[in-house]
Amino acid sequence: MTALDDEARVIEAGRPPTRFARGWHCLGLADAFKDGAPHEIEAFGTKLVVFQGEDDGALHVLNAYCPHMGGNLAHGTVKGDAVACPFHDWRWSGDGRCAGIPYARRVPPRARTRSWLTLERNRQLFVWHDPEGNPPPPEVTVPEIAGIHGPDAGEWSDWNWKTLRVEGANCREIVDNVVDMAHFYYVHYAFPEYFKNVFEGHVATQYMESSPRGDMELGTLSSGNLRSDASYYGPSYMIDHLYSDVGGGLELEIVLINCHYPVDADSFVLQYGAIVRRLPGMTDEQAAEAAAATAEGATVGFEQDVEIWRNKTRIDNPLLTEEDGPVYQLRRWYEQFYVDAADVKDEMTRRFEFEIDTQRANTAWRAEVDENLARRAAAATEAGAP
Repeated sequence: MTALDDEARVIEAGRPPTRFARGWHCLGLADAFKDGAPHEIEAFGTKLVVFQGEDDGALHVLNAYCPHMGGNLAHGTVKGDAVACPFHDWRWSGDGRCAGIPYARRVPPRARTRSWLTLERNRQLFVWHDPEGNPPPPEVTVPEIAGIHGPDAGEWSDWNWKTLRVEGANCREIVDNVVDMAHFYYVHYAFPEYFKNVFEGHVATQYMESSPRGDMELGTLSSGNLRSDASYYGPSYMIDHLYSDVGGGLELEIVLINCHYPVDADSFVLQYGAIVRRLPGMTDEQAAEAAAATAEGATVGFEQDVEIWRNKTRIDNPLLTEEDGPVYQLRRWYEQFYVDAADVKDEMTRRFEFEIDTQRANTAWRAEVDENLARRAAAATEAGAP
């Protein structure tokens, strides 16, 4: 073995955490669960059932497997404010108590199943997950989006929402993108002109201004300049305020949601959706089309990410340059959601700021794009020559 071999960097792949993150997790658009039927969600290493009570109108989330004989409640029916097991018709109310057994004289006093704490906000359904079983502190609640709850909500489109299951990757892969400036050029075909991160408390924010590459089919959300203020509120729910230059001095305002919940240690469900604020003279239909185009653009971008995630290895000791951003600091912030509340350290939550100097990177990248365009122009000229 040579000295060079001795110095080779060895990847520490490690193992994903054995617990799931503490925090609010979005299960999807609330209306999707309000059709009178129970819905199965595979998450947190088990299965859940989501149903709307016929009388109280509330959405409830329970463990899906019936404590009686293990029937799957998500394959049962909603009866009143309870979900009935398809196996023996045991009925479970939203608080987890058995509401009745039609063929039995009495309900066993210990007939309870787990009821998950829920929150409806931004027309989405959230569940609270905490391995210690503690209730959520008020300061970590999901913020309201002005385009949904504010006085100007009528100026915004409805959600255009998409879901994608990612196999063979841990949730940390998507969270790493918060600091990864360079991948926006190589994976999403954009020049990140400005890039800054701020972490504080349970919030991690990415500020970015970008412009599209001229030598690639666009995988970005816009063919023009784009400003993005994106914040993770907790471990899994990002609100991204986007401002897209559409020409004529007009700027299209978009809210993009990027959220996920874990299925198990090596897979998660990625969900994302967009609402768009109508421009002057824009009809409801045009706003809906703009939201759909934004969601489709996000689909292209996320599919590019997923292709990377599915084929890379987990790496706990990445070898970094300054331009790679504060990966280790982000992971230290992220760790707060995987330890007991009493073990959250100040270094995980205290304010941290880091701005990347993108000038050198963009100078190199623009030269590369110019070379690509010149090469294509020369090839086209040669192909057209007599």
